[in-house]
Amino acid sequence: MQWLVMERWSPYTVGMGIGILSWAAFLLSNKPIGVSTAFARTAGMIERFLRGPRVLEKPYYKKFPPVIDWEWMLVIGIIFGSFLSALSGNTFHLQWVPDRWSEAISPSPFLRLIAAFIGGVFIGIGSRWAGGCTSGHGISGTMQLAVSSWLAVIFFFISGIATAAAVYRIFS
Repeated sequence: MQWLVMERWSPYTVGMGIGILSWAAFLLSNKPIGVSTAFARTAGMIERFLRGPRVLEKPYYKKFPPVIDWEWMLVIGIIFGSFLSALSGNTFHLQWVPDRWSEAISPSPFLRLIAAFIGGVFIGIGSRWAGGCTSGHGISGTMQLAVSSWLAVIFFFISGIATAAAVYRIFS
């Protein structure tokens, strides 16, 4: 059981675990793994709390009702699992601004928060536009050999590399 407290796990072990989790998700729910819809549902729950039940009349929320479902619980599991992993591997520490960001951009927590918020908005819009997120397309879609998912993953990598190069001035 020593592998449970390692600082870094083997990518092969993690890949097998994700594959088994994907099989279990298909077997138990007949749905692929994905988390972006959970965030859209959360936005709907917040909107319903603020505006009332008329939110349920929107076409998007007719297709994706703003309720707590298994994807929503998967997000909770990811958060708690990450926390437990960091604790068990003795790598947990609070840090407002990552060292790499602080060196390349600014040590300002406010600037980091603004950049994270803007990035989150773009990821949210992109995942809804693409019909899925990195886990939906990158794990479940590629596992099903969906051409749209393979194209999405290629562009995830291209845009990630371009963004990292621009933000961190990697190729200068």
